[in-house]
Amino acid sequence: MAKQSSAKLRVTLVRSTNGTIGKHRETVRGLGLRRMHHTVELEDTPSIRGMINKVSYLVQVEQA
Repeated sequence: MAKQSSAKLRVTLVRSTNGTIGKHRETVRGLGLRRMHHTVELEDTPSIRGMINKVSYLVQVEQA
């Protein structure tokens, strides 16, 4: 059976986490984002989508 390639998302931190809710800072770190303008590629799963929705005002998302 051939391995299916799942969709990827490219997530970039575009706003600082200074002054944000603590849980939102933890969510940004959970996504693997460490600093401003840092970009990571993540699997497009419902759990990742939920994390992105929670901090949507801090990140920019595009299809990879």
